[in-house]
Amino acid sequence: MKEDTIYTAEDGTEPFRFNDAVASVFPDMLQRSIPGYPASIEAIGSLAARYVRANTNCYDLGCSLGAASLAMRQGIRQPGCSIVAVDTAPAMIERCRRVVAEEQRHAASATIDVIEGDIRDTEISNASMVVLNYTLQFLRPDDRDAMIQRIFDGMNDGGLLVLSEKVVDENPEMEALLVDLHHEHKRRNDYSALEISRKRAALEDVLVPETVAAHRSRLERAGFAHTAVWLRYFNFVSIIAIR
Repeated sequence: MKEDTIYTAEDGTEPFRFNDAVASVFPDMLQRSIPGYPASIEAIGSLAARYVRANTNCYDLGCSLGAASLAMRQGIRQPGCSIVAVDTAPAMIERCRRVVAEEQRHAASATIDVIEGDIRDTEISNASMVVLNYTLQFLRPDDRDAMIQRIFDGMNDGGLLVLSEKVVDENPEMEALLVDLHHEHKRRNDYSALEISRKRAALEDVLVPETVAAHRSRLERAGFAHTAVWLRYFNFVSIIAIR
């Protein structure tokens, strides 16, 4: 695994992008930056075993290097299922295709179709499971309602959405505490204070977080019958929603 040293050189004035440099260190970046990330991937496999139905589609929207897609495939127990993995970043898609091709040579379960494209243009149909793993936060806020509605409309009854996001707390004092705890987590994973500051500057106006209440309200407006936060670590949460 190649170590993430991007912001030892980059000064944070350029907006964060999922380019070749990021793609080459992305597994290390996730492991060191997002507390609870491995647990969310592990749980996606368990949820797939429970919710994916035979002859249906699954979607990994904003798939990056395909970790959620692979977890779904490992969990699926039903025949005739297809996984559609979509990302707009060419550098991510290129590496994702290589990873999936290598894994699929040893797998006889659901196939994974890796597509370079905008998730806002992706047709969603006959879906029993959809994953948005730290993806919605990168869409413009005024695009988010329509995205969630399109997912709901393309899902079968009883289908599951997994939505993982960085969030903000309604209480400013608690928000400051959670941000400090997250920065301490990154320092313990050997990011310097300068790297942390530079990356935060690069993400400004690129990653726009919302409150948990805003996410759950959007899901309920779209029509999801049940929603719950099943995982939270500092200001990172994962929500499940059932159609």
